Amino acid sequence: MTDERRAHERVAVNLPARWDGMSGGLGARIEDLSLGGCFVNARGVVNVGELITLEIQLPSGQWLTLRGEVTHYQPAIGFGLAFSFLTSEEESELRQLLGL
Repeated sequence: MTDERRAHERVAVNLPARWDGMSGGLGARIEDLSLGGCFVNARGVVNVGELITLEIQLPSGQWLTLRGEVTHYQPAIGFGLAFSFLTSEEESELRQLLGL
C-alpha cells in the first residue's frame, strides 16, 4: 500500500533550471516533474509556503517559466514545488514536455 498524495503522476527527468525566490535565485536541476509540481534539486534556502519563480530549460533550448509554492524543503538537497498558478499556455507546454 502506498501513501501517495499527488494528484498527478511524476515523470523522472534531468533538466537544467533556475529559480528565484525571497532568498535570491540559483541554478538547479529538475529531477521529477508533473502537471502538479516538481522536485527542484538546488542549494539555497527556501521556506515552506514561499512563492518561487522557476525556469526550466526545455530540450529545444527555450525556457519555460512557471510559478509555484514550496511544499517541503530538504537543506542542501532541494525542495518540492507545487504549480499553483499555471496558465492554460503553461499547462499546454508542460503537457507537451511530459508527453501527455
